[in-house]
Amino acid sequence: MQPLAPGDPRAIGGYRLLARLGEGGMGQVYLARSERGRTVAVKTIQPALARESDFRARFAREVATARLVGGEWTAPVLDADTEGPAPWVATGYIAGPTLHQVVAEDHGPLPERSLAFLSFGLVQALRDIHRTGLVHRDLKPANVMITIDGPRVIDFGIARALDGGTSGGLTRTGAVIGSPGFMSPEQIRGLRLTPASDVFSLGTVLAYAATGRLPFGTGDSGGHALMFRIVEEEPDLDGVPGALRELISDCLAKAPEDRPDIAALLERTGADVPEGPWLPAEVLAQLGRHAVALLDSEDPAAGGGPPPTVPGPATPPPAMPGTAVPTLVPGAPVHPPTYLEAPPVHIRPPTTYGAVWPQPGPPAPAEPTPEPRRLSGAANLLTALFAALAVVAAIAAMLHLQLLGDLDEWQVDTPYFGDLDDNEAAESRKTTLDAFEVVWGSVQLAIVAVWLYWFWQVRRNAEAFAPGRIRYRRSRALLFWLIPVANLVLPKQIADDIWRASHSAPHPRTALVTLWWALSLGYLLFTAFVSADRWHEADTYASARTRATLGTVEQVWCLLAVLTAVLFVRRLTAMQHARITARGPA
Repeated sequence: MQPLAPGDPRAIGGYRLLARLGEGGMGQVYLARSERGRTVAVKTIQPALARESDFRARFAREVATARLVGGEWTAPVLDADTEGPAPWVATGYIAGPTLHQVVAEDHGPLPERSLAFLSFGLVQALRDIHRTGLVHRDLKPANVMITIDGPRVIDFGIARALDGGTSGGLTRTGAVIGSPGFMSPEQIRGLRLTPASDVFSLGTVLAYAATGRLPFGTGDSGGHALMFRIVEEEPDLDGVPGALRELISDCLAKAPEDRPDIAALLERTGADVPEGPWLPAEVLAQLGRHAVALLDSEDPAAGGGPPPTVPGPATPPPAMPGTAVPTLVPGAPVHPPTYLEAPPVHIRPPTTYGAVWPQPGPPAPAEPTPEPRRLSGAANLLTALFAALAVVAAIAAMLHLQLLGDLDEWQVDTPYFGDLDDNEAAESRKTTLDAFEVVWGSVQLAIVAVWLYWFWQVRRNAEAFAPGRIRYRRSRALLFWLIPVANLVLPKQIADDIWRASHSAPHPRTALVTLWWALSLGYLLFTAFVSADRWHEADTYASARTRATLGTVEQVWCLLAVLTAVLFVRRLTAMQHARITARGPA
């Protein structure tokens, strides 16, 4: 905190200013108290921005949306004036230093215990921000306050509503908004931002807290070089504790879709939250000194002459709205704090400039998720059908191998392939293989029916385990399994979603999913484009041998795909049953 400068106002909108807290890209931030004694942070807007009607309308909309964030991990928006000549917003004051001050000046990198609690608190804050439709866009150590109870995220000054345009991290003039060392690759490129951008910034903040340095280096060699490293190079995570390294690495993935979502981060960080004090003793002592400094700011030194004030609720606005310099009213009284209950919060909606933006309502209630069910019966039936198909495939493979030997013998007795129509042994072999094809097709049809039922249910369970993390609706996901072309991409993604949602550990190994998908897809493509022709429909013995060989390969491939499918079904079913058991009764 710094004393008020001679030119600073002494009151803004009914809040008595006590000290300067800092200055950002949008304006000055002051420590203040309400008439009833609540300590707040008041942020004013630069005159140049205040003259822009587009900015005012956007600012008003974002303030109204930020009001809905709430929660114990952020600074609540208490009051605002978006219509006056000098717009401002008041938020709850967080009594504590910033994470940047703790790491860079007072203590250094935080211990692993503190990092675990810090990561949990920041993820909780992002959850509260994102579920109201906001992307913070400037998550950095200077915007993370450290308190005894945990971290608090502040400064939604450059946050943007998710539906507020597609310009991403660019201003109207093309300047990138954000802090270079903590920006995401898509923010640097000026693309549309999603909550995944804040997840990238989260990874950078945690890496800084763990090591005291930025994972992509500093901007000493130029801001453009730093932004290039963020977009193109891998982060330097040396010194990050092992328990946190993998989480930070996942958050710093270049592609937004490769980063974990908030639900996954909540699951990964919530398991290791330490009990008791989360900060080192030196930082706790610093918080005590900060509280003393806050008490010392009760009576700031008054400048010469009567204290100025900025028009607020009790002062009518000047005759010319939009002027850059606030009108000062001499002799405005300054009331001492009475330390009563703070007044109800309110937001003044914009009506003077531009269109009246609709005020967002409370977040829509989440759709109820179904209770998970055990699927032993469907899994056992599907396993039995797969086992039957494996037996059929193994016998068919042996029959094709025998056919290769028979073709060599038949060629000696009947050089012309067309004469095999009168060969009883060839006709018997043809009848046997055709019968196996019928059995094979019937078992596959039964597998498809049971497989779809089992898949529908495991997809339902996965949504119950991790609501909102599954990318495809059940009906749409089920349809994709029936479209062969979609198997090239989508079912693998769906299977990954279900697998990860069903696994209780934070980092499930998906090698089995990939192996099953690769073998099944390869088998599908092989049967569709390579081995579709039958051996007895060939024109020559050489062609018949080729088709019989392909038939053998097809059956062996089918056998391998079936075995991995059985492992996939059993493993995924067991994972879901384990989670159901861990959840206990509903």
